[in-house]
Amino acid sequence: MDLILQSFESIANVQTLLILLAGVVAGIVIGSIPGFTITMGVALTLPFSFGMEPLNGIALMIGVMVGGSSGGLLPAILLGIPGTPSAMATTFDGYPMTRKGMAGKALSVGLVASTIGSLISGVILIFVAPVLAEFATDFGPWELFSLMFFGLTAIASVGGGSLVKGLIGGVLGVAFSMVGIDLLTGTQRFTFGFVELQGGFNFLPVLIGLFAFSQLLSDVKNPLSAEEAGNKNVAYPLIKGIMTVVRKPIAIIRASLVGTFVGILPGAGGSIANVMSYDIAKKTSRNPEKFGTGVPEGVVASEAANNSSVGGALVPAMAFGIPGDATTAMVLGALLIHGIQPGPLFLTSEPVLAYGIFIAFFIAAIFMLLVQSYGIRLFLLVNRIPQHHLVPGILVLCAVGSFAVSNRIFDVGVLLLFGIIGYWMKKNDFSLAAFILGIILGPMIETNLRQAVTISSDLSLFITRPISGVLIVLSIISLAYGIFMAVRSAKTPSHTTVPADAQE
Repeated sequence: MDLILQSFESIANVQTLLILLAGVVAGIVIGSIPGFTITMGVALTLPFSFGMEPLNGIALMIGVMVGGSSGGLLPAILLGIPGTPSAMATTFDGYPMTRKGMAGKALSVGLVASTIGSLISGVILIFVAPVLAEFATDFGPWELFSLMFFGLTAIASVGGGSLVKGLIGGVLGVAFSMVGIDLLTGTQRFTFGFVELQGGFNFLPVLIGLFAFSQLLSDVKNPLSAEEAGNKNVAYPLIKGIMTVVRKPIAIIRASLVGTFVGILPGAGGSIANVMSYDIAKKTSRNPEKFGTGVPEGVVASEAANNSSVGGALVPAMAFGIPGDATTAMVLGALLIHGIQPGPLFLTSEPVLAYGIFIAFFIAAIFMLLVQSYGIRLFLLVNRIPQHHLVPGILVLCAVGSFAVSNRIFDVGVLLLFGIIGYWMKKNDFSLAAFILGIILGPMIETNLRQAVTISSDLSLFITRPISGVLIVLSIISLAYGIFMAVRSAKTPSHTTVPADAQE
């Protein structure tokens, strides 16, 4: 407790708090621009941290991480375009709520869920970081394969009404993810002689094309429905958003724990956490058929998970010096630049700084809540802008964001190509979520499977290793349940009425 008080004293000064606030605001802005990832935002702040005190420099980066993870919900809810990959599942129910004139409620609920998710992961970060990080080190390629396979079973749930079309979308996503050079053998796959395809398809241009460009095409074709819905959207008091979320305590806690756990695992991150959390929420709901039509529970599941994954990624970084993702790798790099060695001894050798980082994470979550709560009325004005003014600006931002990934014009072409593919898939009721899930998880499943087989040809290890075996069993149960619900949904007449809990 004394260490926590000392750390709080070191961070509770005007300069550090202003730096942290600036980081949060910058993160929200960066997260709300499709294509400009949180990793890019932290990379931009890294040079500024060199001339600061260690705690101030890390606080700036923490602010960008927390703000960016929440900023992605703004375009996801208002425009149906995920600002960051980790906001993908937010579009599933957030945008339908906007189309029903409930954007204010969706924003308020998403903001509260983001804040609670961050705070819960912050508590875990402080009190159980070493234990969870040690548990994560037990994950070998067998366990990681089983976890990714478990995530892939969500295709049966996010595939919409047609199980077959959902599976087709997932298979297509896996197929596109295999384009490029095989990193294990150096063999070219599906490049057809094109040099540009040797690096494969960058994930961000694909994501932006599928969700952003295809949505713009849909709105241009049917502008009246979008603008009429925008005129109905009004601000939703934050206190009501809090009450909506806290009335579902199991849902918010479950999503936060899922996000934290997935964030701890190296290479997983918020893009997997939010889809996995959404899938679990749908399968455990009493009314799973309402998910995807505009229900607050879907927004809660996604936003709590993607924000808590940020705290989860900091767990192995702070406890063992192992980055959970590219963003925390930059945080560790900043510590090294300041002459501080991250690793198992960090918590004991630099306890004031370590707990100062933890407290900065908490304060950043509060700043995020305050900034976004005051900005909700301003954000809602986006829906009042006529489509013919809004579309060109969004398209330019999408193109710039796609180009910024690798500085290649080719990626702008990828954006347009997958935008057309996405528009065709939506028009023919194929699942974009299943497609993008295949692209995300396909390479991870393949890599970990091949690594596991290379280490040992004994395939029974996938079952006999306890963690892997449990995940395989859960995957089978999840897949069977998803198939059962998809078949039942196909036999049940669809309803267009607004769910009762969405009319509050």
